[in-house]
Amino acid sequence: MARRSSRLAQAATQPAGPSITKPRPSSTGCLTEASKASSSTPSKASSAKASAKASAKAAPDTTPQSVVAAAAAAAADLPTLPFADAPSFRRHVLRAGPRAPGLWLQIAKKGTGIPSVTYAEAVDEALCCGWIDGQRRRCPDDSRSFFLQRFTPRRPRTSAWSRRNVDRVAALEAAGRMTEAGRAEVEAARADGRWERAYEGSARMETPEELRALLEARPRAERAFEALGRTGRYGYLHRLRMVKTEATRMRKMVELVDMLDRGESL
Repeated sequence: MARRSSRLAQAATQPAGPSITKPRPSSTGCLTEASKASSSTPSKASSAKASAKASAKAAPDTTPQSVVAAAAAAAADLPTLPFADAPSFRRHVLRAGPRAPGLWLQIAKKGTGIPSVTYAEAVDEALCCGWIDGQRRRCPDDSRSFFLQRFTPRRPRTSAWSRRNVDRVAALEAAGRMTEAGRAEVEAARADGRWERAYEGSARMETPEELRALLEARPRAERAFEALGRTGRYGYLHRLRMVKTEATRMRKMVELVDMLDRGESL
């Protein structure tokens, strides 16, 4: 009895261990799948849903609307800067370099008497420094006195050359005005074929002989092509000019003639 009382007293003085709650069994006496999931890792469905959400957040939106919106947002973020003359614009472009996002150049309209670099002067300086002119838009602050012209560094392999700018580069080089940055863009265009594919302006763009032959064989298509007007024809001929391979160029000409012969519009 003394030994039993001693053991009971010793047990009473020992600290109680942590309580363990066992998962509640189902009516079958086994752990339900829900109990297993709650006591271990998340379900496969939950993991898949979380993974899908993460992928959706990581994947860029490449729809045409989003691309246009992104381009518009990037253009809106460009600074608007005026320059009183061509040398000051040239100095800015050289300092900015080929990695700059670009700018909106504020140009005074003729007759305002406001000191300003002209559009023609700015294009020449851009060519000298490896930049290019782009979109024009009205000046929101004073549209009667100024307009805005976008200028950006040329983009590798995607920045097309016009025949006019090709001719201007020759004159600028002869005058000793081209910079190393400008020459680098010229050499890159020569290397990848953009120089050779330089497009004509609308006043000088001619219909290729191959396309003319296809049209003459399809009178209805020929009449529809002439009815497009100079601007409409130029838009298509310009795209033809920029095609890289002769096979693709010929295929697109055949597609155009077929479309015009069916009475469809561009």
